[in-house]
Amino acid sequence: MLAQQTAVTAGDSVSAWAPVVLLLIIGIGFAVGNIMLSVIIGPGRTGPGKETTYESGMLPIGDAHKRFNVRFYIVAMIFLVVDVEIVFFYPFATIFAPYVQHDRVAGTHESAIMLGSIFLFVFILLLAYIYAWGKGVFRWD
Repeated sequence: MLAQQTAVTAGDSVSAWAPVVLLLIIGIGFAVGNIMLSVIIGPGRTGPGKETTYESGMLPIGDAHKRFNVRFYIVAMIFLVVDVEIVFFYPFATIFAPYVQHDRVAGTHESAIMLGSIFLFVFILLLAYIYAWGKGVFRWD
């Protein structure tokens, strides 16, 4: 009796997944069919015009392997640091918002610790920016 129930349950689970498997097969077949149709029907013309890079309709000037100034790297790193700062400010705002909305900010130990940690974070960021400014990172001469 138990073996029959197990067999019926296994058969039901297979039949439950049949539409998903069918949809997967149809999707893969459609993708592969489109790729093969594009290869068979599409033009295969190559030439010197197709071999060059597209530069807004202009002929390419110089080599693609030019050296960039290191300032671009520094600007990119500062941009990433600012992005990370924004990512860290969001949890502060979402955690601190209920305390401000319910007037529980003043006098609680938790809110003082959270506000102190925010101020410490901002202070360290300001020190880092002042240090970078002193080193001339923001100068573009």
